[in-house]
Amino acid sequence: MLTHAKPLAAVTGALALAASLTACGGSSAASDEKVVTVYSADGLKGEKGDGWYDKVFADFEKETGIEVKYVEGGSGEMVQRALREKSNTQADVIVTLPPFIQQAGSKGLLQKYTPKGADQVDGADKAADGSWTSVVNNYFGFIHNKKELPEAPGTWEALLDKKFENRLQYSTPGVAGDGTAVLIKAMHDFGGQAPAMEYLKKLQANNVGPSSSTSKLAPKVDKGELLVANGDVQMNFAQAKSMPNLAIWFPAKEGGKPTTFALPYAAGLVDKAPHSENGKKLLDFMLSEGAQREVSAVGGGFPARKDIKATDANAIALAKLIEGVEVFEPDWADIDENLSSYVDAWKSATGS
Repeated sequence: MLTHAKPLAAVTGALALAASLTACGGSSAASDEKVVTVYSADGLKGEKGDGWYDKVFADFEKETGIEVKYVEGGSGEMVQRALREKSNTQADVIVTLPPFIQQAGSKGLLQKYTPKGADQVDGADKAADGSWTSVVNNYFGFIHNKKELPEAPGTWEALLDKKFENRLQYSTPGVAGDGTAVLIKAMHDFGGQAPAMEYLKKLQANNVGPSSSTSKLAPKVDKGELLVANGDVQMNFAQAKSMPNLAIWFPAKEGGKPTTFALPYAAGLVDKAPHSENGKKLLDFMLSEGAQREVSAVGGGFPARKDIKATDANAIALAKLIEGVEVFEPDWADIDENLSSYVDAWKSATGS
């Protein structure tokens, strides 16, 4: 069984709240509003209102009277939106996957706030400067349609087979967190940027094309429109409740072991958030013992707090799923610094 390598880039989920904002973002009128606005990567909200966010937000609203306004998109997309709004901030909290939480920090989009319970989050799963912390731990993975393709392809090389032509799709690197993860894993598994791009250039012959959202790929796999797509363990495990043909797998390089890496949902309080105090309350709530105990049972993810030992049926199934899979730790500082050049190399290799 694999040793649970530190789920890396976790995000200090600071919920920044944006309510009926006027041009003067952060006014005293706005700060008094009982609202908090969350910009988040997709995956934690259920397709049928049965996800971790659905439960946590409803409980939070009931306990505090603060309404959660929710905006969803790809990880990179949410950071770009917050950047565009920097002069008139709309979001209070941003939740995104690495390396985009680090990008949000380096671009000055986050303010320092340490939520209650963050002392129980591993040091590698939160920012040293207190600007973000992990709220749900997670791992990168792929999915296949187990009805039409009972056995997972197993290797990257197997995906080059003609049977996957126009039946394979992965979300867009640089836009979606899980799409960027395809690059990170390929560079790790193939031993560097050049061999990874050489492989992805070949894979492009089978790739359907760009997708800004990873969560939209799972329904296509479930219906058999696609045989294979990328994803992540938490999101796909949760989706499988209503999509019975989904199965999770982890590609290996031919002759090697299947690999994955931690891809946590990291949360941070947005700089100049119009409802900072409400954002802080939401971040505290997401890291509370009660909310963390529901990460696996309701959300199909891994608790961010190390003092929460989940023993529910989902937690047992999730542990079994990643048994025997090698977990590596990406160099997030390098990825944050060089992401645009890696994405440019991918665009050049694939003609995207």
